[in-house]
Amino acid sequence: MTRVRLSSADRVLFPDDGITKGDLFAYYGEVAPAILPHLKNRPFTLKRYPHGITQEAYFQKQAPRGTPDWVPTRQFTTHPREGGARLVDFALVNSRDALLWAVQMNCVDMNAWYSRVDKPERPDYVVFDLDPPDDGFANAVRVAHLVRAALERLDLRSYVKTSGASGIHVLVPIARRASFQQTYDFAERVSRQVEAENPGLATTQWLKKKRPEGAVLVDHRQNGHGKTIASVYSVRPRPGAPVSTPLRWEELTEHVRPRDFGLREALERIERHGDLYEPVLAGGQALARALRALR
Repeated sequence: MTRVRLSSADRVLFPDDGITKGDLFAYYGEVAPAILPHLKNRPFTLKRYPHGITQEAYFQKQAPRGTPDWVPTRQFTTHPREGGARLVDFALVNSRDALLWAVQMNCVDMNAWYSRVDKPERPDYVVFDLDPPDDGFANAVRVAHLVRAALERLDLRSYVKTSGASGIHVLVPIARRASFQQTYDFAERVSRQVEAENPGLATTQWLKKKRPEGAVLVDHRQNGHGKTIASVYSVRPRPGAPVSTPLRWEELTEHVRPRDFGLREALERIERHGDLYEPVLAGGQALARALRALR
């Protein structure tokens, strides 16, 4: 049972696939035990698709008027791009009902901070966001393994998932002692090292027109206070409703494609393997020593 009343269950959110709001509601209700530990106590940004994935979405940091009292909120200062500061009451998706409420609010993917409310300045992980060119996912797989190798040389474990969109996320769980500036500096140094050792395959060039043809962006810029990432097990607003799915490193081969992992496949993998991203929640790895080794 749930306290959430779903409206417009038949609204088609994925027009090419006929996937409805009700289908998303059912998926998130089933995947809740796996996804909730990755969302719990993290300030949550609603990315709302009221008219489906082919129409304009909008981000909403402030918990909307009418948010149920059983959805907890926490207030933090944000710094909008246009300047200044703003106090925002962020929703916390800490329960199955809160997760289903987010679906009722027309969220397709679930976007939360890298840090938790008790230590908002201390991230739980470093993120490497690998963004390949169109039809370049096989190269993204190669670069992901290069990032893993660079991290292993620093005695750091990493965990991989499809972004569910066009790329790959590599996460490094860390002890909650490093600052966001330290995680940014660390990710930048590793990314530039991978680029230097693999010119033409990996790049840190932000502007697409300046990237070598076929090169995969190793994006370190996603490490920062208030940044969000589509959580593991999030459905992504792409045709086929692909899910951001964790893989064992040995499963990440050149034959893998993001659309291999839809709603049904994600749930089947959890049933078969459990949550392969559970170790990310354990943290524990010290970043300072690795950062010193890179300097």
